[in-house]
Amino acid sequence: MLSGKVKWFNNAKGYGFIVADGGDEDLFAHYSAIQMEGYRTLKAGQAVMFNILQGPKGLHAVEIRPQATVEAPAQTQVAEKGNIKAPA
Repeated sequence: MLSGKVKWFNNAKGYGFIVADGGDEDLFAHYSAIQMEGYRTLKAGQAVMFNILQGPKGLHAVEIRPQATVEAPAQTQVAEKGNIKAPA
């Protein structure tokens, strides 16, 4: 499998494009090729793993697997005697 990032994805139309890491060619990405539970969608800049298949009009990303992103915990600001506290 290759890794890359989502260039853009249109939920209404159900397709977008992915660029492989180290590559410059746009790869067509259809929602039906996304392997995930629930609503299948991608976000611009999202890291993905995928394979490539030659389609009738160019290269297609297939077996697209969105990669889990590690997000920093959100900081909650609580006013307490002028101090701001982050969650424990």
